[in-house]
Amino acid sequence: MQNRQVAAIFNELADLLEIEGENPFKVRAYRNAARTIEGLGDALEDMIDRGEDLTKLPGIGEDLAEKIVEIVRTGKLSKLEEVRKEVPDSLRALLSIEGLGPKRVKTLWETLHITDPDTLKKAAEEHKIRELPGFGPKTEENILKGMHLLKQEGIRFLFAEAEAYAIDLKAFLQKAPGLHTVEVAGSFRRRKETVGDLDILCTAAEPQKVINYFIAYDKVVKVISAGSTRSTVILQNALQVDLRVVEQKSYGAALQYFTGSKSHSIALRKIAVDMGLKINEYGVFRGDKVIAGKTEEEVYASIGLRYIEPELRENRGEIEAARDDTLPRLVTLEDIRGDLHMHTTYSDGLDTIEAMVQKAISLNYDYIAVTDHSATLAVVKGLDTKKAAAYLEEIEKLNSRYEEIHIFKGMEVDILEEGKPAMDDAVLDKLDIALGAVHANFKLSGKEQTKRVLKAIRNPHIKGIAHPTGRLIGKREPLDLDMDEIYKAIREEGKFLEINAQPERLDLNDILIREAKEAGVMLAVNTDAHAAGQLEYMRYGINQARRGWLEKGDLINTLPLGKLLQVIGKG
Repeated sequence: MQNRQVAAIFNELADLLEIEGENPFKVRAYRNAARTIEGLGDALEDMIDRGEDLTKLPGIGEDLAEKIVEIVRTGKLSKLEEVRKEVPDSLRALLSIEGLGPKRVKTLWETLHITDPDTLKKAAEEHKIRELPGFGPKTEENILKGMHLLKQEGIRFLFAEAEAYAIDLKAFLQKAPGLHTVEVAGSFRRRKETVGDLDILCTAAEPQKVINYFIAYDKVVKVISAGSTRSTVILQNALQVDLRVVEQKSYGAALQYFTGSKSHSIALRKIAVDMGLKINEYGVFRGDKVIAGKTEEEVYASIGLRYIEPELRENRGEIEAARDDTLPRLVTLEDIRGDLHMHTTYSDGLDTIEAMVQKAISLNYDYIAVTDHSATLAVVKGLDTKKAAAYLEEIEKLNSRYEEIHIFKGMEVDILEEGKPAMDDAVLDKLDIALGAVHANFKLSGKEQTKRVLKAIRNPHIKGIAHPTGRLIGKREPLDLDMDEIYKAIREEGKFLEINAQPERLDLNDILIREAKEAGVMLAVNTDAHAAGQLEYMRYGINQARRGWLEKGDLINTLPLGKLLQVIGKG
């Protein structure tokens, strides 16, 4: 049981209890527990095995500690099972629509008897929702837009959500009798930002034993099929998993085939046909003779191509680059020297500046930027002028104490509607790195929104733009921006764009990352961490960077400290 799975259970419970009208303090306790758990550096399962006192964790009392143990030991929470029986399952889908939190879902349920997306759509189209207190025509319009986005996304899971199950399943299968190799393929292996299902490939001495072992996995709630070499199951979170056991001699061909993408594989098959060959999941054939198939490398080599990393396999020019020997040498997590966006208890973070510093040191970082929020958004209790003075003083003290790492004085500053940073120049003058970010007024026209961000980019205090398009995957569409104009301004001003590694953001997306690279824009992968453990989200941003064809030299936070100081104008 991964930490993220435990946190997801508490978040779902909080949502359902809020829909039921439960005491707000109890709801908040579950949400805070989820945030604490997501930010942990240690696995809860390991902490429990070591007998550690979970009540020492922030916001975790005896009751919550008991519930954590129950989840880790059994894979479920009896309290959640009870509440699920009281709230219609279809209501949960409404929580994925932009603008519909639990309170509004509760109102829709109680006043209009809306229990699913279909009845919601009908009510919105008949303009019944705008009449409700706290809604109005704009909210009604946004709900319809959000439903369109939900329909486009379909039933998909954030990569990080699927990762928790993929890791657990792979570890489980590695103990199967007679298993030789196991790998998770499909869109998960290509590191797509959302995953529809999990495709797992195995080789084994006795396939049937592996299949029998697989369907006994304790998180399986439904077995769709269980043949001699293939099985399909549904997990407790509704994620479908397909397992295939293949012969070792075909493993490479099967791994390539089931990793995809479909478009990439079709293109490979066309090349093979032109060469008088045939490629399928069993190997590469010349007539009836198998000429390749044990490894992916030999499959690609058989048709005159260099090995192509899974993240690139989208038929976006990678095949031509492999043929011409011009594939990028993709950036790796080990290339990262620091993280330039994180939050602490000075705004909406869970951990102190010192805790973030210590975690960064454990990751062997050379530098970090602490970038707490400006105080524009009341919900984050950010930095005003007075609070900023104490914040900057503490960073200076910690810089003196920790010689092994450099701590940049930073801030994530709201970009106001007119494009001005929401902080006094006197404070901004004292910062090393100010990140501009849009946190409100998302619905401006493309022209107004672009003008707003361009003005921020041209402000001398702003060094970079955080989560540039403002999207939340499957929940909020990106800002309407002229990205070509944004790239041009960033390049001319010597600023950088962020690739935000938060699992629900992953902003920029892979297409925009590649565009930015080709436009000569400086980029940085940052975690936007709100707890020390979230500094490990860097891997999600690196996935995104690799899908965008980035190399080490494309990211400023792969630079040594001296060169980075020059880039941000502090050297």
